[in-house]
Amino acid sequence: MTVRELEKAIAKLSPEELAELRAWFLEPGQEEWDRQIARDSEAGKPGKPIQQAKRDYAGGNGRAL
Repeated sequence: MTVRELEKAIAKLSPEELAELRAWFLEPGQEEWDRQIARDSEAGKPGKPIQQAKRDYAGGNGRAL
């Protein structure tokens, strides 16, 4: 199946089917993200998301919680 064929098939999905596909497609990436955060935490380093958040906050793009 080509990418174009996939695009056409996806365009025909109902909103419910599209939501199901989206959840299925994104799930593996979210799990890997969680594993990376856990590895970084165990290694004692803040990881890229936390580093970016600290830079944003230091640059005035945030607020204390």
